[in-house]
Amino acid sequence: MSYQVLARKWRPRKFAEMVGQEHVLQALINALDNDRLHHAYLFTGTRGVGKTTVARIFAKSLNCETGVSAEPCGQCPACVEIDEGRFVDLLEVDAASRTKVEDTRELLDNVQYAPTRGRYKVYLIDEVHMLSAHSFNALLKTLEEPPPHVKFLLATTDPQKLPATVLSRCLQFNLKRLSIPSIVGHLEQLLKVEAVETDAGALRLLARAADGSMRDALSLLDQAIAYGGGAVHETEVRVMLGTIEQVHVVELLRALAGGDGAALLQIVERLSQQLPDYEGLLTELLAYLQQIAIAQTLPNAVDEHLDEREAVLDLAERMDAEEVQLFYQIGLIGRRDLQMAPDLRGGLEMVLLRMLAFRPASVEQSLRAEQPVPVKTRKVPSPEQVKTAARAPAQAQSQAAAPANDWRSLVESMRLKGVLRELAMNCALKSKDHNSWELVLDASHQQLLSKERQQRLEKSLCEVLQQTVHVEIEVQGRADNTPAQQQLQEAETRQADAVNAIESDPNVKAIQKGFDATLHRETIRSVD
Repeated sequence: MSYQVLARKWRPRKFAEMVGQEHVLQALINALDNDRLHHAYLFTGTRGVGKTTVARIFAKSLNCETGVSAEPCGQCPACVEIDEGRFVDLLEVDAASRTKVEDTRELLDNVQYAPTRGRYKVYLIDEVHMLSAHSFNALLKTLEEPPPHVKFLLATTDPQKLPATVLSRCLQFNLKRLSIPSIVGHLEQLLKVEAVETDAGALRLLARAADGSMRDALSLLDQAIAYGGGAVHETEVRVMLGTIEQVHVVELLRALAGGDGAALLQIVERLSQQLPDYEGLLTELLAYLQQIAIAQTLPNAVDEHLDEREAVLDLAERMDAEEVQLFYQIGLIGRRDLQMAPDLRGGLEMVLLRMLAFRPASVEQSLRAEQPVPVKTRKVPSPEQVKTAARAPAQAQSQAAAPANDWRSLVESMRLKGVLRELAMNCALKSKDHNSWELVLDASHQQLLSKERQQRLEKSLCEVLQQTVHVEIEVQGRADNTPAQQQLQEAETRQADAVNAIESDPNVKAIQKGFDATLHRETIRSVD
């Protein structure tokens, strides 16, 4: 017997065998069991998510000789013939190859006649969006007033191209992309039955490459079995797909976080020996940047199946939020333009170097502060100065202002990054003595607080003060005079000064008077 590909061999024969799509299946099952059947159904979704499979199972449910139900027997002649694709009353049409109006009219010529063998005559039209405008017009009348023995099952990957008049006459169901865990679980079950040796890492790679399509996953699995000589292992699958180990993506991100251009180019040079998929590498980089951004907002929401989850959490602490957002945006644009580069490796290198060239100002200043080269930057107190300031008693009249100023200086001297810096910037110093500091955190930023970050902040403070201190952070409704609020107030003051300077400038006034011009205050920006 000739070999049958996995995508056909493991095609679901009933609703219970479907993977995912519960929101669609539940509606169809209830309609079948309660005899609330519509005359036209439209199934939409990307390739390989089960549109035509659902339609065929639905057709089987309608024509099973045991009766209309969501559980066709699978044994009667009607069920067997539908599974084998030779049931006379199930007319499957590929609209991509039959777009002309003559084809549609020929198809509908026999609509008025009763089914030959089944209970219903079912028209399954795949890629229905490919029909011409005249073909839709020919179909429309039948869709509007179909005979009671006819059901239309339409499938498309692009419902936007369907006329509104057709959409309004169909019950529409959108099939979603399948999640990576769902695909991995199905492949594991399948390979156990097929007695094929595999490992979890290989299946995750295949599921990620399938991009939500079970059919693509099964086709890639077929290819992987052939490539691996009857076994599916991560090393062979990675070579087959042209993907690289996730640790290399993390290395690139660490070099970006450190502003190390030489390390970036060395990593790309090393990876080039593996002949990687450069576009896929950039896509992996973007996926990790997304997880880092999630970790900076809600660490517990980071994907548990991520290979380098701990590294992502560490990078979230080391990188500023605006830095991550900028890298992601540059990467998105770079992926779009990568195919226009003279060569893909050079295009990737330019994207990475562009990320370094257009760093946020705060990140650039922080990196320069770590170099022994004098630069124009905000003066950071020395450890001795900070220690003296921290120990100095506050006067009664300025007790609120002095701790706030001390705390802002300490935050700058600790040179924190990422979420840890955001936590410190949104805290205010409530009280302190020789070895105990009490901070208050604005309730609107309480998601930044965790036991681990409080411990890391305490450790950084001890290093700057050169003494052991204990830090407690209390969440309260509103924390006043935090470093973040001070920065915002200073920015607002600079903006107001800039507006006043422009409005009082004699040249601007002359232009307004001479040309009857209007000055838009919202377009004025202060220059730091």
